[in-house]
Amino acid sequence: MSTDDFAERLHSLVKRRIGDPGTIHNVRRLTGGANRTTWAFDCEIGTRLEPFILQIGGETEDPVAGVTPEVDSERQAALMIAAVEAGAPAPRVRATLEPEDGLGRGYLTERVDGETLGPRILRDERYAAARSVMARQCGEILAAIHSIEPSKAQYLMRQNAAEHLEAHYKIIDHFGFHLPALEYALRWIAENLPKVQRETIVHGDFRLGNLIVGEEGIRCVLDWELAQRGDPMQDLGWLCIRTWRFGGSKPVGGFGSREDLFGAYERASGHSIDPLHVRFWEAFGNVKWAVDCLRLGMRGIDEVAIERSAIGRRIEEPLWDFMTLIDGHD
Repeated sequence: MSTDDFAERLHSLVKRRIGDPGTIHNVRRLTGGANRTTWAFDCEIGTRLEPFILQIGGETEDPVAGVTPEVDSERQAALMIAAVEAGAPAPRVRATLEPEDGLGRGYLTERVDGETLGPRILRDERYAAARSVMARQCGEILAAIHSIEPSKAQYLMRQNAAEHLEAHYKIIDHFGFHLPALEYALRWIAENLPKVQRETIVHGDFRLGNLIVGEEGIRCVLDWELAQRGDPMQDLGWLCIRTWRFGGSKPVGGFGSREDLFGAYERASGHSIDPLHVRFWEAFGNVKWAVDCLRLGMRGIDEVAIERSAIGRRIEEPLWDFMTLIDGHD
């Protein structure tokens, strides 16, 4: 599609679905997820110039697609609408793309300004005040996400911890990849499955890098494509794994304490937290990221994609983090 065709279709979409005159300004493609393209632009709606984001889902050839949770664009949009209704700061959806729009599958949201780069959020003095409150904010936001009425998202895949483990075994078996450290980690997970698990809506990728942050703290939660129905403690554990601390020294995303995260979650949700339960999911999170490195690395080989291939080489890092975590270290 030419640049002119894209601009014309975007203008037609906004004019028909949001408002006149729909004149488009400052269109620019953003860096973003491996499976999607993201565009930022401003648009004239009535007498106002409003900021928007257009996200279009890419088609991928993933040989193990469907083994673990993954949400298509239309359902992501529906879930974000439900999240906003529950009090979570998700992007506000203005339109879901339809075939007649000629832009593919995706959605249009209001644009939220702020920073998403983890190292910058953790090191820039501009975000010092934000860092002091973000662990508490994460607890409150996760409590809101986990309060979404399940009937509003029956399309989400349901996986408890044992089913999650089985899915990751399937991925490893598909690629025929057998690494002793990974086999040991999976066996540890199997031997330490939590005996009691609630089931809620789970974001699935709640971490630094998927949060828009301003000087006052978290403004928006992005990337809902891995949402699922399952144990809500996996969101808290995923937030704590070392990979997503980006070199920060504190256990919650590099910026906060577990005490602040857990306390805020308990106050907002009314549910008590067993730190060992969260630690299980933190350990499992490292193993899942190791398997994701394998999965992305193999796709990188097939697609001759340097970035994905480089991710594949990092498989030892989360496995080392797993070993140190179960040995009692942060």
